[in-house]
Amino acid sequence: MSYKVTLKNEATKYEAPGHFECLTTRLHNPDDVNDGTIVMGLSHFLPGGGANMAPAKFEMVYYVQKGEMTVTMDDEKSYVLHAGDSLHFGPGTGRACKNTGVDCAEMITVMIKK
Repeated sequence: MSYKVTLKNEATKYEAPGHFECLTTRLHNPDDVNDGTIVMGLSHFLPGGGANMAPAKFEMVYYVQKGEMTVTMDDEKSYVLHAGDSLHFGPGTGRACKNTGVDCAEMITVMIKK
């Protein structure tokens, strides 16, 4: 058995390519546990902040914890996600996101690295 506890003040900041007007933090990495495959991050997006259109490298889940995020997929469909909403997509799927609300938005991202 292996596990890792990450306390909220232990999240590590990192620069996410293509992201703007946001603070991205890493909560968990695959090398935290034996044979791990999960990456989990928490991002805080200022109003108007987001990420440019790009294909996903891995299977991913977006979970909006606070605020409002509009996610536009590569088929040009857009989805306005609010606190408690989530979106699951596969590798290679293009997506962009933007905080279209008036408050800071918090979004948890989970990536499955196989």
